[in-house]
Amino acid sequence: MERAGAVPEVLNRLHNEHADFARLLNLLDRQLALFADGSADYDMIGAILQYCMEYPDAVHHPKEDMIYGTLRSRDPALAAEIGDLEEDHRDLAEATRELSALIGRALAEEPVERGQVHDLTRDFIHRYRQHIAREELHVFPAARQILSDKDWAEIDGRLEGKGDPLFGKVVSDYFQALRTDIDDLAALVEGD
Repeated sequence: MERAGAVPEVLNRLHNEHADFARLLNLLDRQLALFADGSADYDMIGAILQYCMEYPDAVHHPKEDMIYGTLRSRDPALAAEIGDLEEDHRDLAEATRELSALIGRALAEEPVERGQVHDLTRDFIHRYRQHIAREELHVFPAARQILSDKDWAEIDGRLEGKGDPLFGKVVSDYFQALRTDIDDLAALVEGD
């Protein structure tokens, strides 16, 4: 049972970031469907992976690691039951780098197997969705129940204030086209 009171602001931010990541995964799903006829947009996939390295891997996951570390210190048995979130983050970062390297080779017109790109992309999407679900369904509710207001204040005080270069108030030039693609997909889905 969750503690009464407002959801800590850091959890609200992380939840909103998960919703943004889900939009990216939907865009990757669209690209996955295009692999069969060879029309997948490798530039778009590369930009998505670059974003994942710049923000989720470098900023978002370290925030969650702070929460998980505090949760683990407060209730080691519960943390063990949930599983090692920090290891998941390392594995996701490695999967991102591996797929990014493969996409980079394709963009450099080096020979790559389209099936391998398809399979790694499919696995990447699946792993990310499972990971987000685990955090939303298990880690965050456990943290809300176990962590104190003082814990949340300490975590929030240690967080770096780097803005999101894709979904933040200021979208970096590099990610402008990707942001347009995401917004176009959202408009298309809403229009259905």
